Parts: sequence; structure tokens; C-alpha cells
Amino acid sequence: MAAHRALLLIDIQKGFDTPFWGNRNNPDAEKKAGQLLNAWRQAGAPIIHIRHLSRNAGSPLHPSTGSGVDFKDEVTPQDGETVFEKSTNSAFIGTPLEAYLHEHGISDLVICGLTTPHCVSTTTRMAANLGFGVTLAHDACASFDVSADTTWADGLQKPSPQMIHEMAVSHLHGEFCTALSTDTILATFA
Repeated sequence: MAAHRALLLIDIQKGFDTPFWGNRNNPDAEKKAGQLLNAWRQAGAPIIHIRHLSRNAGSPLHPSTGSGVDFKDEVTPQDGETVFEKSTNSAFIGTPLEAYLHEHGISDLVICGLTTPHCVSTTTRMAANLGFGVTLAHDACASFDVSADTTWADGLQKPSPQMIHEMAVSHLHGEFCTALSTDTILATFA
């Protein structure tokens, strides 16, 4: 089964360590993603890293930032691991991801990364719509203050990063994926 189930790590990059994003929830997200990555490596199962290269020159994920686009230490790809680069929220748009999954007989994805309501959510939704089975490692994802813009509604209180994360996962679970903890995924990984 492991050969048909790939780990998809989305945008776990050093640029997310800057103050630009504001406060965040789940400071252990990268550690949890690293645990998943280690399990997939030990099993020799498919691993795909996604790197976001922003088109916005002011973003910490713009190529001009230097190390901002680098993967965080916990999840740095090893030689031979697949890396796709994107500039939109979905890892499927402008990348060979879908073709790669089909070519390698991958039918299921375990997704983790940054940020929960943006690139993780968009990729999860699209993966499900394309017919892939999706498990979301909810505790290997995180959200930031900047992840919710409430300026569209007068008087609307800005949600916390934890609330943003919980709502994003809740919108996905049961419709586009099954949200599970890293420990649960690792306990059932075969």
C-alpha cells in the first residue's frame, strides 16, 4: 500500500519564519512533518516536496529573498526526492504533479504543510476533485494572522491563527479529505 500513498509536503520554507506573517498556531507543525517524512523515507514510499516561489516581490517567499525560499531544516529534500515549484496556491497548477502521480501509480496522498487555509487547502481540494484519496495531517500544518482578511466586513472580529486553522481543517474534513493526527497516520502507515 505504501507505494500507492505519497507524502506531499507543501511550502515548508524558511520564509515563513519572518514577522511578515504575524502570529501563528501549532509551533510543532514542522516537527510533525519531519516525523512523517522520516517514516516515508524509512519505508521507501513516495515523497514529493512543493516549494512556493511567490511572484510578489514583497513576499518572504519571493526568489529574491535568498534563503526565504529554502526548505526548513526539518524537511529538507534528500537527493532523489521529487521537488516541484509553484507560484499559485495549488500544487497542481503549473506543475507536473498530477501527471507524476498518475505515472507512478499513486492514488492516495498524505498532505501537510503551510499554510492550512491557503496552499494546503487549495491543493487538498484539487487533489480530491481530481480523484485522489487525501489524508490531511492536521497537526503538521499551521496558520498565521495574515491567513484571514476580515476587512471586507465592518465590525467582523479577526479570528486567531488557531481558529483559522481549525475552520480550514473543518471545511476540508469529510468533504475533501480525512483529517488525522500525525500519530494516527504513523500508527496505520504500512
